[in-house]
Amino acid sequence: MSSWFDCDDAAQHSEGVAAAVAAVLKGNLVVLPTDTVYGLGADAFSAAAVGRLNTARGEPAASPKSVLVGTVRAASALVEDLGPYGQQLIDEFWPGALTIVCHSARTLAWDIGDTKGTVAIRMPEHSVALDLLRETGPMAVSSASMAGSPAATTAAHARDQLGEAVAVYLDAGESAGRTTSTIVDLTGAQPRLLRTGAISIGRLREVAAVAASAG
Repeated sequence: MSSWFDCDDAAQHSEGVAAAVAAVLKGNLVVLPTDTVYGLGADAFSAAAVGRLNTARGEPAASPKSVLVGTVRAASALVEDLGPYGQQLIDEFWPGALTIVCHSARTLAWDIGDTKGTVAIRMPEHSVALDLLRETGPMAVSSASMAGSPAATTAAHARDQLGEAVAVYLDAGESAGRTTSTIVDLTGAQPRLLRTGAISIGRLREVAAVAASAG
């Protein structure tokens, strides 16, 4: 049976994060708020847990997962390098609604989908998410909704779709951002916009020479 915590209440915030940490360490799924939309998260280094995430969302195992981190140091341990502009973008937009795609560290033993040797990482600007991630370490995360459905902007919306497949729901009200993160590819010589989201390309270009998506 799923557990539900109202994280706007200080006591439930603490209890909920503790319960979510325990769930993740057991290989179970949690729904967590972020500064964009709600995410469905699992231990990034547990193939079984990532498999449960795929099953819950109804998506194929090859579908790539993003990774949320609680610290810049945790992100640095997951990548080969940040490219020539990665650190400037992190300094300006993390924690926040920027997802960066980098070559993943060759020493990593994980299965987060068909990522072609890359990893999409973000450090969200949300106290509940950061409290959780700093305890669990990196989490594989997808939108807290069924594949093909609109992203969940409330925990209740996520529960309507995912039900008992989730061990712990962390409710922090309606998402403040209500839109997805911006994604930038840092694997080449020049950063490249992959998805427009909460951060505009104009803001990105104030920090780095980001090329527009070919699409």
